[in-house]
Amino acid sequence: MDYKDIITIEPGKRNGKPCIRGMRITVYDVLGYLASGMSTEEVLDDFPELTKEDILACLSYASDAEKHTRLLKIA
Repeated sequence: MDYKDIITIEPGKRNGKPCIRGMRITVYDVLGYLASGMSTEEVLDDFPELTKEDILACLSYASDAEKHTRLLKIA
């Protein structure tokens, strides 16, 4: 999934953390909800402004971030 149109970073919003479509909901918020055991459907019910594509974008962003981190550790 190409998350570049969904995940935004603005220096003045949430201290520059990656957010979803310019909202104040961060990638880390969504990942935290999923990690705590919430299902995708529960997250969408609690945050109706989010879409399934937003959640998939968060997961894709996190995957890319992990790949980048691992590459830095190897180098």
